Amino acid sequence: MSEREVTVVITVTSARSHLYAKEPLTLIHNSKRTTMLKSYHIIACLLVLWISGCQNQISENTVYLDASAPVQQRVYDLLSRMTLEEKVAQMCQYVGLEHMRKAEQDLSKEEMEKSDAQGFYPDLHSSDVEELVTKGLIGSFLHVVDVKEANYLQALAQKSRLKIPLLIGIDAIHGTALVDGATVYPTPIGLASTWDTALVKKMSVETAREMRATGAAWTFTPNVDVAREARWGRVGETFGEDPFLVAEMGVAMIEGLQNTTHPDSFNVIACAKHLIAGSESVNGLNGAPTDLSERTIREVFLPPYKAAVDAGVFSVMTAHNELNGIACHADEWMMTDVLRGELGFEGFIVSDWMDIERLATRHFVAENQTEACYQTVKAGMDMHMHGPDFLEAIVQLVKDGRLSEKRIDESVERLLEAKFRLGLFENPFVNEQETPDILFNKEHQNTALEAAQKSVVLLKNEQLLPLEKGKYKNIFVTGPNANNETLLGDWSAKQTGENIITVLEGLKNIDQAASFDFFPVGNNPKDVTVDHVKQAKIRASKSDLAIVVVGENSFRWDWSNKNCGENSGRSDISLAGLQQELVEAVYASGTPTIVILVNGRPLATGWIDEHIPAVLEAWEPGSFGGQAIAQILYGEVNPSGKLPISIPRSVGHQLCIYNHKPTHYFHKYVDDLSTPLYPFGHGLSYSTFVYQNLELSREKISADEELKVRVEVTNTSMTDGEEIVQLYLNDTYCPVTRPVKELKAFRRIHLNAGETQQITFTVTPEMLQYLDKDFKPTVDPGEFMVMVGGSSETNQLLSIPFVVK
Repeated sequence: MSEREVTVVITVTSARSHLYAKEPLTLIHNSKRTTMLKSYHIIACLLVLWISGCQNQISENTVYLDASAPVQQRVYDLLSRMTLEEKVAQMCQYVGLEHMRKAEQDLSKEEMEKSDAQGFYPDLHSSDVEELVTKGLIGSFLHVVDVKEANYLQALAQKSRLKIPLLIGIDAIHGTALVDGATVYPTPIGLASTWDTALVKKMSVETAREMRATGAAWTFTPNVDVAREARWGRVGETFGEDPFLVAEMGVAMIEGLQNTTHPDSFNVIACAKHLIAGSESVNGLNGAPTDLSERTIREVFLPPYKAAVDAGVFSVMTAHNELNGIACHADEWMMTDVLRGELGFEGFIVSDWMDIERLATRHFVAENQTEACYQTVKAGMDMHMHGPDFLEAIVQLVKDGRLSEKRIDESVERLLEAKFRLGLFENPFVNEQETPDILFNKEHQNTALEAAQKSVVLLKNEQLLPLEKGKYKNIFVTGPNANNETLLGDWSAKQTGENIITVLEGLKNIDQAASFDFFPVGNNPKDVTVDHVKQAKIRASKSDLAIVVVGENSFRWDWSNKNCGENSGRSDISLAGLQQELVEAVYASGTPTIVILVNGRPLATGWIDEHIPAVLEAWEPGSFGGQAIAQILYGEVNPSGKLPISIPRSVGHQLCIYNHKPTHYFHKYVDDLSTPLYPFGHGLSYSTFVYQNLELSREKISADEELKVRVEVTNTSMTDGEEIVQLYLNDTYCPVTRPVKELKAFRRIHLNAGETQQITFTVTPEMLQYLDKDFKPTVDPGEFMVMVGGSSETNQLLSIPFVVK
């Protein structure tokens, strides 16, 4: 061969090239040597071409499509085939197409920025979103409430290069209630009032079943915020004020939802939220700053997250708020050091609604959206909820070297693992023919009714209840919540009418011999007028019995009028509007009166407690709330619910918690009692229970030994009933101040009339631990006190000391 220049040009479509690159990746080899280009140069170049081709070739034999291959092997195989853009796309979530179209009609761009309920993208049409899905540039959706839309979106995803299915999430907080026709269970505060973890797990299994039947595979629950602030609108979304009870209920919900029967499978994915402590903001408002000591964070707010992680929860959502000056969405200490490093969390972290953007627009800790994206991902965030302006920013940050592609891989591995463990690669679609048979089926209805029955708390009863059928011929019923869907609570859409039993309907169904005079006063507390109050007194005076149903309104579909639920904080926790005047007028008629509270937060009802002979706290009991309430009023069901949160006497009684420190009430209020109106753990029954013979297996133990606690509980009434036996501990003397009592165990038991049961609890070394000055778990020698009873109220508890050697 004569001397000449030899140039070999090989064009390669790289698996890691930019999707939008106009020029192909080109490898150029140039030689001016007089001899032939050595064959190994050509072979090497061809090998690069062959490898790249293999990366892009998708066949049935591809590892990540092999259902029999181990999950991690499938994850790594798929990850190796993905471009940077395709990776970051898995971290991107959008709202559903129909939700977007509706929001486009309802909101301006400025209103959308402030909204936490509706979202659309002013510069992005729904057809643009569809195209992004077909290009594999969206990994997740939320607010998809129709199975047909879910299947449509999954079909679009199947058109993408790698055919990665979508992860569709929904706020199935107490059933997948945002879907019309679904079973609506009591809201979490009501579920916590059952103190029945087995029941909560069962309803969660059913919720997961209805979710999958409508296309969702991920729910943003449980809310394991510890709720100690009654002004906060989202109390009803939580399990109350006690870290142990919150943890137990949260674990039951996680186990039921994820329902892991095999290490590589999920039914749906649960999400522990909101990391952390937004439930005790400085002013009781959602998203306001939280300023708490590290001790309070670790002793009160972190234990439910530890329990959730130990239970295998696979997603965690960060909080709207800042914590001690650090925006939670940029809190590397909490997300990475604590959640992953200390607690060992292995799932993925998702932002809350538009809160990455708010690092720049609300918290002002980031100069712009790109900087906000950098801060949150660096801190540990794995997915953006929701919309555009995330993918482009993260890709550019990687190209600029500020974020490594390895860091992106960490997030994507977790998200892909979730999709594999959900079985979405094998079957991303829902059989729409089966959906109607799963939603609101008889088994689920029975569970919802049982949960409602057990969630109602009888706060007060002066011999008026249970009612005798036929005794009261003319019954007056009124109140804004007597005949509406407020029973469903927050995070619910309007439901099919025949799927709901209101209080009025429940009463009519159970006492068909009575004549019910229903006086409508509107469906919202602020609808009650002065004329309603006057007329109610007149009509009540003509009846034998009066039932007034008051409380709050969590109608999500009537956002501007709701006064309870998400973003509905209140400066006053007494009855809103003229509801108090309505109750007083009915009482003044001289007719025996029952008050039923339907609400999502503790309400200060001191006057009602003082004057009304029978008061029920129904919370928001779901589809069959009206039936459950009527059954309890008439004694067909014996009330058994117990308060998971203390009810304060006024808004000024914060923090009204049972597990306060010894000096909490060192001085008393000069204008009112300092005690709660109703204490944590309180709840009456038509049965009477007597506790006696509290004893310990030993009087002295070592710090690493267990202790048996035994107590006898007797039903001394003529009525079968269920009691919730509660065990509390107190460390009498400790270098760090300890609460006056802490719930450590509970047991729900059934006792026939006259029956006695001996209940045994085991006190473990972990129950005796506290965090020392360096936040290390330790047990100090000295005296401890065991307290057992049916309420946290001291005079309702038997107590006995023991010593740790």
